[in-house]
Amino acid sequence: MAKSKVKPINITILGKEFQVASPESEHQQLLQAASFLDKRMKEIRESGKVLGLERIAVMAALNLSYELLNTPSIDADEASIIEQRIQSLNSRVENALKQSEQIELTNN
Repeated sequence: MAKSKVKPINITILGKEFQVASPESEHQQLLQAASFLDKRMKEIRESGKVLGLERIAVMAALNLSYELLNTPSIDADEASIIEQRIQSLNSRVENALKQSEQIELTNN
């Protein structure tokens, strides 16, 4: 099976837009993941207990990882695959955050 072409896609998390490279065949799933993450991060931000985008992102990642690891219907192989995808998505979001910060510093 041929691999899908990697293309950039824009996602929005906490009102900030990020461009992330992703196989075209995974764009819809990435948009769903970004929407889910955005919702979870908004919930954390609105709780008022955590300040700063980076800390909110870390708390969301920890909460989602905890939930994933404690879901009984997922076996170890599935959890490993999902964990790898989460790490990949996290890396993409971190890179987009760094690029966004660099752009903001350049514009100031």
